[in-house]
Amino acid sequence: MNVDLTHGSIFRGLLRFSLPLMAGNLLQQLYNLVDTFVVGRYCGEIALAAVGSAFSVMILLTSIVTGLCMGSGVVVSQLFGQKDDAGVRKAVGNAFVLIAGVSALLTILSYALLPVMMTLLRIPPEAQGVLSCYLLIVFIGIIPTFLYNFGACMLRAVGNSTAPLVFLLISSLTNVALDFLFVAVLPWGVAGAAVATLISQVLSGFLCLGYVLFRVPALTPSQHDLRPDRALFRRIFSVSAMTSIQQSIMNFGILCVQSLVNSFGLAAMAAFTAGVKIDALAYSPAQDFGNGFATFVAQNQGANQPQRLRHGIRTAFLLSGGFCLIVSALVAIFVPDPLLLVFLENASAESLSIGVTYLRTEGLCYIGIGFLFLLYAIFRGLEQAGMSIVLTVLSLGLRVVLSYAFAPHFGMMAIWLAIPAGWLIADIVGFVAMGRRGLMRSASNRTGKSAC
Repeated sequence: MNVDLTHGSIFRGLLRFSLPLMAGNLLQQLYNLVDTFVVGRYCGEIALAAVGSAFSVMILLTSIVTGLCMGSGVVVSQLFGQKDDAGVRKAVGNAFVLIAGVSALLTILSYALLPVMMTLLRIPPEAQGVLSCYLLIVFIGIIPTFLYNFGACMLRAVGNSTAPLVFLLISSLTNVALDFLFVAVLPWGVAGAAVATLISQVLSGFLCLGYVLFRVPALTPSQHDLRPDRALFRRIFSVSAMTSIQQSIMNFGILCVQSLVNSFGLAAMAAFTAGVKIDALAYSPAQDFGNGFATFVAQNQGANQPQRLRHGIRTAFLLSGGFCLIVSALVAIFVPDPLLLVFLENASAESLSIGVTYLRTEGLCYIGIGFLFLLYAIFRGLEQAGMSIVLTVLSLGLRVVLSYAFAPHFGMMAIWLAIPAGWLIADIVGFVAMGRRGLMRSASNRTGKSAC
């Protein structure tokens, strides 16, 4: 079912559209959580550390494709808000050709540059063979990841966030079953976890793309729509490339931090791997709420409803901020030890201690990343993705600079503190930029019936 976010209750519309996105991201986290859980329990600390580094590599690579899909989704959302059905189909066709080509090239480059990645990550010798084995298999999943994310972004652009959730649920359950079969039962070790993830990605990709092609004619391009339209292609490329760069910078910064953590040894690698998984699970609903809000922004920008847009911004920050405060209390104050023990039961006491310190430092500050996700969404939805890049460079750049400058003197605590410091600075700059664009003016003077 499509959700038109250009009228009706903003609060109910945002929740109705975003809740399936949140559930979907939680299921995606399940992919990685199950890999981490099974590998940590059945393959040991070295394998767990290697899978954690592989996760950082794959996130960086697939973020290029995901960013392109998200950016093209913004253009489709705006055309949908303008009720331009022919433009929607042509935008889908042009975007598909662009991103399919990039995905194929990225797959080839991933295999060619694998030795370079291993060197840059500073992987300890004892973990290099395991990491290489895992990556050689999961690199195949770049194309299926494109198919799923493209189909999902196009569906969400026209307000359908439920269908992608169904396909992700099917693939997640498949991933769980195959993880235990290939690693705990057969056992195939780390290679089994990689094969389980790959099969699940292929399943979700073809299910989502098939649904778009056979069940959603409004999004199904004709052969003519696949031919590049110069003006439209340039518009799609501009927004998509900027969003992809923003996503890539974000994950490249994370990869740089991962490399620095790796230099502290296997205990730090394992702890950081577990902590990052818990982080991703904890604030993924805020991230997906932000992605859903980008659709709200784009549709209302296309429909030329600035008052509704400003009111939606205020509502979104209240919802996201409240959620992040609750999650921070749960993760950082009450349950860091039990959460880490899920992944680190067989690891050293040192790993557990490092992980607890990490979660209690960063977990208290989730509101910073929650607000940053909304700022990314606002500027992306307005086709001002350049500002999202600025915020990402500030957030990740400051994190990397502070980490590398102070970690040699103050240890890992410098890395943990640098993360929320980057969020804070980027948030401040983002709010100033919103104010200059008139997006923080009160929406209470609207005419007509309240959108609440």
